[in-house]
Amino acid sequence: MEAYRLSREKFAVPLSGKGAASKGARWNSIGTELIYLAKNRSLAMAEVAVHFTLATLPRDYVLLTIHIPDDISMDKLKLKDLPSDWTSFPHAPSTQSIGDMFVNKGEVCVLEVPSAVTHGDYNLLVNPNHRDFSRIKIIDKEPFPFDERIFKQDK
Repeated sequence: MEAYRLSREKFAVPLSGKGAASKGARWNSIGTELIYLAKNRSLAMAEVAVHFTLATLPRDYVLLTIHIPDDISMDKLKLKDLPSDWTSFPHAPSTQSIGDMFVNKGEVCVLEVPSAVTHGDYNLLVNPNHRDFSRIKIIDKEPFPFDERIFKQDK
């Protein structure tokens, strides 16, 4: 399977989870290393774009294409199994504890979770401490200029 990640170039490689651990996010609390990927390119873009305006968007983004072997251990969270506040911002402790537990248990390498940004799409959470993580590889890295029309508003 291929997955995608948009990242500022200086933080793109190697995949580590350290950035997520430094700040915490929807699916992990501060101190828990977790790598966030998207199942398609447009979702990777949407997940980044919601945090910026055209004026604040860094111009050094790259798109990583990542190969996840088909036999990597994986689990999937379903909408019905999520807490009612799973889409809230700031991120709820309830979803952070789900991700923290996924990493700490270490039973599977990848957890598929619904996107809070584009309903019906899915993100992939990767545990960089899992024994199979070394099998996940970056296979392409290319500059990713955002189309400025995404940020334009009608006046």
